Amino acid sequence: MGCALSPKATSDTTTSVELVIVPSYEPPKGRQREKVIGGAEAMWPLLIFAVLALWFSAGPVPAAAHDDIPVVVADFDYEDTSGETEDRRTAHAARVKMFPSLLRERLSREDNYKILQLDCANATCSADSIGVEDLVAAALKADAQFLIYGRILKMSTLIQWGSIQVVDVRQKKLLLKRLFSLRGDTDEGFRRAAEFVGEMLKGVTPKL
Repeated sequence: MGCALSPKATSDTTTSVELVIVPSYEPPKGRQREKVIGGAEAMWPLLIFAVLALWFSAGPVPAAAHDDIPVVVADFDYEDTSGETEDRRTAHAARVKMFPSLLRERLSREDNYKILQLDCANATCSADSIGVEDLVAAALKADAQFLIYGRILKMSTLIQWGSIQVVDVRQKKLLLKRLFSLRGDTDEGFRRAAEFVGEMLKGVTPKL
């Protein structure tokens, strides 16, 4: 509220003064608060947009890295009871010797394996040549977790079998012992067998 003096004429020469109350204007406080609050609320969409823009520009968050499983593949033993000629037995033995390399190559294409090499005193590093216990010891020395070994048996010209064992040498636990068939005594037949065994091992190794 305000006040003002207003002169008022009276009779003769006397002048009186009348006090006039003049109301002053003040904006309602409630409306000022509404205006301030409304302005802050209007900023929220801009802030959210800025945060989202920064998040997308940073790119995807990389997944947590995991350690690959260290694996060694031993030489496979070979047994031939087919009674075929010497030339065919020699060719078959060469394919058996090649089989661990094919299996290592197959496993190396997976994301969760680290292929290590066995260090054996013998020319052939297999279960029959040095024994399973020494084979496990060699795998531990190589700092491997899984040891894969087995054998190939040629029973006749048309019938061939393979056996494979997978051992967790750190926990001293047999994870897999299984037979598989080889179709065709050819290089391609052994490659297909290595692919099959590689797929089979996916169900044995832990999911990372």
